[in-house]
Amino acid sequence: MKFFYKSSCTTCRNAKKYLKDRGATVTERDMTKSPLRLEEIDALIGKRDYIPFLNTRNALYREKNFKENPPTRKQALEWMAKEPNLIKRPLLVDGARIVFGFDAKAYKSILS
Repeated sequence: MKFFYKSSCTTCRNAKKYLKDRGATVTERDMTKSPLRLEEIDALIGKRDYIPFLNTRNALYREKNFKENPPTRKQALEWMAKEPNLIKRPLLVDGARIVFGFDAKAYKSILS
């Protein structure tokens, strides 16, 4: 499993603690210290819809009015590569399954 987070994010810290408390073995990546490159974001999203990967709380998301005028996939990938905070977090990735944010029930299901 891979866990993508931002160390200054309270939700991310809670998710990380949840995983640690349950002895989960995850490969961690702090997206602040080691931002994802465009190619990595593209591979992570794969054939999935890219919209759920956008952080709706991000200032750029609101400034660009992405809710009403979503960017194209190409534009979204470029923006996420330039602005790592535009990527929703934390992300828990287990093969084809991805959990956006911290959802204890979904985490428990993945860990089972």
